[in-house]
Amino acid sequence: QVQLVESGGGLVQAGGSLRLSCAASGRTFSNYAMAWFRQAPGKEREFVATISQSGGSTYYADSVKGRFTISRDNAKNTVYLHLNSLKPEDTAVYYCAARPISRSTHSYDYAYWGQGTQVTVSS
Repeated sequence: QVQLVESGGGLVQAGGSLRLSCAASGRTFSNYAMAWFRQAPGKEREFVATISQSGGSTYYADSVKGRFTISRDNAKNTVYLHLNSLKPEDTAVYYCAARPISRSTHSYDYAYWGQGTQVTVSS
């Protein structure tokens, strides 16, 4: 089992920035690829970004590319999502997720999920 706890969400004006954190516990963190997804009210959960076990490989949804950055610190068992140039359409609950070994952009590939953290961007 892997337990994931997100933090760092909040209310921010358009154009602002936030840093989300996801702390992992329970298993060897460096064995897991990590990802961030988000879900806006009335919409399906969508992929945001993913990072490999070592942190050497990342991949982003087109909607956030160039604005968001995913990173990880395996010594601290934590994955981060830096959100810059935020837009009102970025408003959602952001979830981190973990899966063994390889990255994926599909939510159904991830067995472990955090409880989510709310990001609200005002115009």
